Amino acid sequence: MNILIQDRYTVTVLPGTRDHRGYFVQDSTYELVGVSDAGWARICLDSAACYYVDPANLHDNSPELA
Repeated sequence: MNILIQDRYTVTVLPGTRDHRGYFVQDSTYELVGVSDAGWARICLDSAACYYVDPANLHDNSPELA
């Protein structure tokens, strides 16, 4: 079961980030969709390209609230 996040979070991946299968993930901006029970963050580039990555490899691009 995945925990869904109600708000949209925009994140980037750190250089050299790999998905859960060991393949490199393209350095780009993604939407954080949720986190699995196993601890993998699900990020999507678009509706067809989603990846499971280690949440420690994500950088938050959201503007900070004052």
